[in-house]
Amino acid sequence: MVEKDMQVLFGKYLKSHPPKQSEVYELKICKGNALPFDKIKDHQLEALYKVNHGSFYHKLTDPPIFAGMKTRFNLPRPFDCFCLVKVPAFIVVWFYKAREKKVFIKISVEDFMDLKKREKRKSMTKEMALEIGKTILL
Repeated sequence: MVEKDMQVLFGKYLKSHPPKQSEVYELKICKGNALPFDKIKDHQLEALYKVNHGSFYHKLTDPPIFAGMKTRFNLPRPFDCFCLVKVPAFIVVWFYKAREKKVFIKISVEDFMDLKKREKRKSMTKEMALEIGKTILL
């Protein structure tokens, strides 16, 4: 399992359980006992924070088209850009273990940032994530 597999599973979950309002997510898979805090990059935390507390603009890049291409390698973009204003932002972590029930933990960006700030350790355990997050069973 890799993060793109998590993306597929989480996408299917969201399609069958749509949120009541818009939300944004950063997905992380952890195959060990703890997720290093630095796996969520500073620019990702900054964007999640902006989405949640202010506004965030992003231009979607157009997929490359080369002369003679008969098919596109990427899905067509739904639109050119977006601006999100005060949208709840989350980090979704999957502490993956083979042949175990799939449990994703959805943590608000604020709670993640607070945990990272107050913790002496450099990583978040599953138990820590469960204390501050909401479980999603697949």
